[in-house]
Amino acid sequence: MNLLQIYSRMKKDIAYVERRLEESVHTDHAMLKETSLHLMKAGGKRIRPVFVLLAGQFGRYDLERIQHIAVPLELIHMATLVHDDVIDDADTRRGQLTVKSKWDNRVAMYTGDYIFAKALMVATQLTDPRIHQLLSKAIVEVCVGEMEQIRFFFRTDQTLRDYLLRIKRKTALLIAVSCQLGAIASEAPDDVSAKLYRFGYYVGMAFQIRDDILDLTGTEKELGKPPGSDIRQGNITLPVLYALNDPVIRSDLLAEIARIQQLDGQTDVTPFLSMIRNGPYIEAADRLSARYIDKAIDSLSGLPDIRAKKDLIDIAHFIGNRSY
Repeated sequence: MNLLQIYSRMKKDIAYVERRLEESVHTDHAMLKETSLHLMKAGGKRIRPVFVLLAGQFGRYDLERIQHIAVPLELIHMATLVHDDVIDDADTRRGQLTVKSKWDNRVAMYTGDYIFAKALMVATQLTDPRIHQLLSKAIVEVCVGEMEQIRFFFRTDQTLRDYLLRIKRKTALLIAVSCQLGAIASEAPDDVSAKLYRFGYYVGMAFQIRDDILDLTGTEKELGKPPGSDIRQGNITLPVLYALNDPVIRSDLLAEIARIQQLDGQTDVTPFLSMIRNGPYIEAADRLSARYIDKAIDSLSGLPDIRAKKDLIDIAHFIGNRSY
């Protein structure tokens, strides 16, 4: 079963969450409403809400209850995107103008803050303190991850550990918490929520590595933004780290990265992309991503053999092989 089939089968529940998402950002303030809905209408795969819904099926599945987890997690993700676009000076996302591009940086930052606050408001409908503790901790870690990314911009001396810790905070934790909180909200046993957390963590690591690969290999049409956006912003990703450890290419690559930095990313990055694409670095990153997918699937061992388990495995395979 492919991703579209899974989404099709969950169509009613996803549509319900989508409606709740729109309702959650509703406000009488015209500009905030317009900017929030602009971001929402840009779409997305809604991976985090889907993980919440699937994880919830390992317990007492109640859509009305579990949407109070699915909606906040997607809102938190959306808020980070708005802030990211300001930091990255990005004009487009998913082929649409970003909030900062259509309005300005100040409007984008307050829109992101507003969406963050709305996420917390929705989550307060559930009284389990574990939910609020885990959600708050995840938001803190996401912020730390974003700050670490800025700190390491154009830093060619960073290690693999630096990179992995950064993407754990920036991406993997929110996906892990989506799975964990979906189980907790549906009152699944603690060992089940722990397994689902590990699944989400490993899938999240693979998701970000794959994202970093696609930025180097994809086309503007596929990505909704120009390829090489990461290096223009100064973000050194896994294939680039592997290339920097290759003595054959290291000095030329360092010179190219220095040139891009000197021009503040406002330059043609085709020579840089060619260096990375023509070596074994993307394949090496792909292998690490595949290892995380294998670990994710292994994490589900011992869980009940329900349809949701098969769906999680299928989504993991999609994430490991996705081209968009």
